[in-house]
Amino acid sequence: MKPVVIIGGGITGLTAAFRLKQRGLPVLLLEASDRLGGAIQSVRRDGYLAEFGPNSILETSPVISDLVRDLGLESRRLYSDPSAEKRYVVRHKRPVEIPTSAAGFLTTPLFSPAAKLRVLAEPFIRRAPEGLEESIAQFVLRRLGREFLDYAIDPLVAGVYAGNPRLLSVSQAFPKLHLLEQRYRSLFLGQFLGARERKRSGEVSKQDAKKSSFDDGLQVLIEALQAGLDGAIETSAPIAGLRRTDEGWLVELERAGEGSPMECAAVLLALPSHKMASLTIETTPALDLSPLAKVYYPPVASVVLGFRRADVAHPLDGFGMLIPEKEGFNILGALFSSSLFPNRAPQGEVVITCYIGGARAPLLPLNTPEALTEIAVKNLEIILGVRGRPTFQHVAVYRHAIPQYNLGFGKVRALMNDMELQAPGLFVAGHARDGISLGDSIVSAHNVAARIQAFLASEVKRPKAMDHPVSV
Repeated sequence: MKPVVIIGGGITGLTAAFRLKQRGLPVLLLEASDRLGGAIQSVRRDGYLAEFGPNSILETSPVISDLVRDLGLESRRLYSDPSAEKRYVVRHKRPVEIPTSAAGFLTTPLFSPAAKLRVLAEPFIRRAPEGLEESIAQFVLRRLGREFLDYAIDPLVAGVYAGNPRLLSVSQAFPKLHLLEQRYRSLFLGQFLGARERKRSGEVSKQDAKKSSFDDGLQVLIEALQAGLDGAIETSAPIAGLRRTDEGWLVELERAGEGSPMECAAVLLALPSHKMASLTIETTPALDLSPLAKVYYPPVASVVLGFRRADVAHPLDGFGMLIPEKEGFNILGALFSSSLFPNRAPQGEVVITCYIGGARAPLLPLNTPEALTEIAVKNLEIILGVRGRPTFQHVAVYRHAIPQYNLGFGKVRALMNDMELQAPGLFVAGHARDGISLGDSIVSAHNVAARIQAFLASEVKRPKAMDHPVSV
């Protein structure tokens, strides 16, 4: 049987390949670079552990814990420290704890009395017309008011998407939020009533989901997937093009002297939008992938800093902090990494991971690592009362970090859906379409593996042109 070729060795491609191999299907994963994992990479140095990209997995679906189990990683999985559940938003240049209860909301200094009254009026706001596409800023202003946008949603959007709430589409970037209004008319009512549906499906809201990692960071997950695909991976294998035939697909590698194109039964594109757009795909009817090149991926820098515990005034007793644009800082936010998981720093030290850039300040990540470190340190001095120089520093820059599901992104999603319909045997999965979190990518990979298996089963049953000759 011809293999399924998976193009892209990030978490989506690796997970989909692993699931397909589990189902007894031959697979071959091709990665253009010389390493696997995409943005997921962990480094341990001098007693510190730094993550290049994501720091944890939100276990929003049983699919995620099933993957950990099937990879034999349950004994290495770490859940975040229950004492580090607090989240902070910076206001008046100081971290303010985000309230998690109605009583906490009424007493928090994060919002003014007028803003609290405005939020309490939310259940009485009419829903938007079903076909109207709003930005997140428009949606929040209409339902919750200006102050809630500035000091709750703007920092949240910066922390999740590194994005701009005036540009992101609420229906595309936060579809569940949009659905709550459309289905229940009120976000508050929808949150309460929708909990029953999540319980039936086994899904957990991102707010309530457990945060997990591994003893040596998220790189453990990548290494386990790689081991599970032994012999079915080629790195440094960029693709020149794809061609659909009556018998399946042909994949041509860029490497000179590779000979004939590779035959395969199906192809999975687990790539960023701009990389999909650069592919030559020959099929009838022809596919126009140029709109994919217009999806914005702003640059983001991750700056991991170690400090002596005694040199940080703040207790770091939480998940981290988000920073509204109105506060005027250069970092989008910070994770209190050593508070979340053990063995991220030596005894008596702490690790803080800062993020710089995104749609808010796309030029900042283009600075040198030394300049980025100085930017982060100066911001932390003001917000967290940090003194002295870092005892550890690690900087990673992603020039194309997170796809922005901006206004009009629905057309891009529709194009990717049409690609699968117009070119049977071609599949798309991952953060380019199915959600940007690590957990979203794992779920996307699980789902596309099931779709590929169903497609191959239908191809086996489909009669070929010569199977039933017609007498004349």
